[in-house]
Amino acid sequence: MSDTRDSDPIFEVTGLHASTTDGVEILRGVDLVVHPGEIHALMGPNGSGKSTLASVLLGSPEYEVTSGSVRFRGDEITDWSPDVRGKAGIFLAFQYPLEVAGVSVINFLRQALSARKGLDLSVLELRLSIMDWMDRLGMDPSFADRYVNEGFSGGEKKRNEILQMAILEPEMAILDETDSGLDIDALRVVADGVNEVRSDRTGMGVLAITHYQRLLDHLRPDVVHILIDGRIVERGGSEIAERLEREGYEAFR
Repeated sequence: MSDTRDSDPIFEVTGLHASTTDGVEILRGVDLVVHPGEIHALMGPNGSGKSTLASVLLGSPEYEVTSGSVRFRGDEITDWSPDVRGKAGIFLAFQYPLEVAGVSVINFLRQALSARKGLDLSVLELRLSIMDWMDRLGMDPSFADRYVNEGFSGGEKKRNEILQMAILEPEMAILDETDSGLDIDALRVVADGVNEVRSDRTGMGVLAITHYQRLLDHLRPDVVHILIDGRIVERGGSEIAERLEREGYEAFR
């Protein structure tokens, strides 16, 4: 990564508190700043609030922001809908990607690209771009005409998420436990795919939410954050993840 600390943040979370719609507080003052080109890892035990944070950052109606702010390229986006955030250039790769019956991968991407950028690419233009990325991601090209995630293995679903990220060219990508349920070979393929997209889009910010250090071995984040009980309790470089591997989350409580 080039030194981007002097640039304006692409994504800035300040004092973020959020609750479920029935009033259970889950996030208790999260602070996070991502500059262009940086990759951040967020780690935490089950129930720490990791996936809640991903949902809140995408504007999920399942949670209510009770205080604090979320800024994207300097704009306060706390009140923006998920649709508006997506169009602005924020991308979420889901922990459990959904199946979309009756919609092929290529048609899904054509509609998403039109919504994201107002581009109405011909099917041929889009197919050429998709085939190029499928080759780079090691995907079977026949998947372009299959229904989204229908009958896909866990690894194929995750690679399809990375394909979407490559085609949609977001400014900020949030990867919600993209490594969950993957064996080591599939994990390497997905991590290599993320790195491949980043090599094309050097200014893209990434927040990778994960349980496991093994993903970090491939992504090599600039900053590692430890989230426990809805708060970031520690942040630093790779030494944080190495300490976590040795001592477990109890060392940070």
